[in-house]
Amino acid sequence: MKYRFLLVAFIIAGLFYSACSTEPEIKEENVSRIIQTLSSDKMKGRHAFTPEINDAANFIAGEFQKIGLAPLNDENDFFQDFTIYSLTPSETKVTVNGQELNDQEFFGIIHEEEFELKESNSSIRYISANDSFRDAFRQFISNDDHNIIAVDKAHEKWFHRYRGYFNRANRSFELGDEPNDVFVLISAPIRSYDVSFKNKLESTELFNVAGMIEGQRKDEIVLFSAHYDHIGVITPMDEDSIANGANDNASGVSGVIELARHFSQQPTPERTIYFVNFTAEESGGFGSKYFSRYIDPENIVAMINIEMIGKPAIEGPDSGWITGFELSDLGEILQNSTHDSSYVFYPDPYPSQNLFYRSDNAPFARLGIPAHTISTTPIDMDQDYHGVTDEFKTLDISHATHTIQAIAKGTQVIISGEKTPTRINPDSLR
Repeated sequence: MKYRFLLVAFIIAGLFYSACSTEPEIKEENVSRIIQTLSSDKMKGRHAFTPEINDAANFIAGEFQKIGLAPLNDENDFFQDFTIYSLTPSETKVTVNGQELNDQEFFGIIHEEEFELKESNSSIRYISANDSFRDAFRQFISNDDHNIIAVDKAHEKWFHRYRGYFNRANRSFELGDEPNDVFVLISAPIRSYDVSFKNKLESTELFNVAGMIEGQRKDEIVLFSAHYDHIGVITPMDEDSIANGANDNASGVSGVIELARHFSQQPTPERTIYFVNFTAEESGGFGSKYFSRYIDPENIVAMINIEMIGKPAIEGPDSGWITGFELSDLGEILQNSTHDSSYVFYPDPYPSQNLFYRSDNAPFARLGIPAHTISTTPIDMDQDYHGVTDEFKTLDISHATHTIQAIAKGTQVIISGEKTPTRINPDSLR
């Protein structure tokens, strides 16, 4: 009897010590399993407008179910449904200065089935030879006017690149919800114009996959996110046409799922935690744009978006970079919270590539939320980006796992309420 009592005492003491001295593990085997599943040939590259995106979403929702997350408030399950309308030009006619242009000399971003652009309902804008085409383009499509924009022929290369993209389909949440813009390749001033567009209309149901852990402060939310779509089936290379998207962005999704698993095994957090996987990032960022309409920005304390963490950064393994580092002190909080570990966070080393604006953090940052993307891939040298070679075998799973562990450690002081990142000033953004 005495020995049995001692044995039970030792077991209880061991369990107590284990519970108090260790944190839930973020394991390589889980990271590996998630990435392999999402980047398998069966998923066919997870394009947002193909049936295979449903398989990816169901897998993620299944993981959330096993972990024990709750659906977001007002949602019955882990799927946040929304509709995207696709408008493809069917009949177009553009006349400038009395001359009808051929279809190589214009493209439109039209948000209605039919629209006529006339001098009475629109403004004339110019992108001159000395302007930055991308900056001017972003400025004009963001204003509240219907515009005809004359693009100097010095930007012909950029013009045709954008024309090829926007002639495929223009997508939006609502018909007629945004102004219409027409870009014409012409160096001369515009004196007169007459434009008519007729589009073929299609609608598609898409969905973000989201779950939550409710905190003591229900309306203070820390948001972890990644996009789960990729670019699908592309031009074959060596008889392989599937862009598997293992790094981009099955690796980021593994981060969101494993962070959910990690925090679900801890006591109730002080702040609520959202875990969101966005759809259609590669097709225009529609998932994150829609979600940014869903939330009250004042309730979002921080957004940590995870993108392409499957390869070591230029600083080497166990390091990652943060976009828009200087726009809030979120990056400094992560640095300070991981200073006693081997992992290092540092500012985005590729500022000229505008990566802060090219991922799902951007719509949230424009609302004033300290929203940043964490990545590790040396994007300027990565030969697999958006290619058929972005496969599981190219990744460093140990590095990806360490990155997720560092994010968990670095954000703990935010989730606990000890630290609150400074807000981003939307007026400082382009």
